[in-house]
Amino acid sequence: MITFVNTFEVHGTVAEFEEAFEKTSGFFSARPGFLNHRLLRHVDRPAQYVNVAEWESREHFEQALKHPDFVPHAKALRALSTSSPNLYDTVLERRAAAEGSPRP
Repeated sequence: MITFVNTFEVHGTVAEFEEAFEKTSGFFSARPGFLNHRLLRHVDRPAQYVNVAEWESREHFEQALKHPDFVPHAKALRALSTSSPNLYDTVLERRAAAEGSPRP
C-alpha cells in the first residue's frame, strides 16, 4: 500500500474548490487500485486543505494520473489552488485499543 498526501492552498473560492475536488474524487474512486481518501480542511485557515489517499500500489496511482480523463480534473484544481503532492510508505500505524482492553 502507498499513501498519497497532497496539501492545497486555495486561491479561488472554497466552494468552487470543493466542487472540483468532489468531481476529482469520483474520477479517482473509479480507478483500479484506489482504496480510500479523505479531504481535510484546516480548522483555522479555511483555504488550506490536505488530501490523504491510500492506493494498493504506486503503479496503480501512477496509472490513474496518466489516464487521459484525469487532465481536466488536474486543470480545474490547478486553476483554483496550488498544491504539494507527495507519496509515502507506512512506517508505523497504531489504533486505539478497544474499550476495556488492557493497554501495554
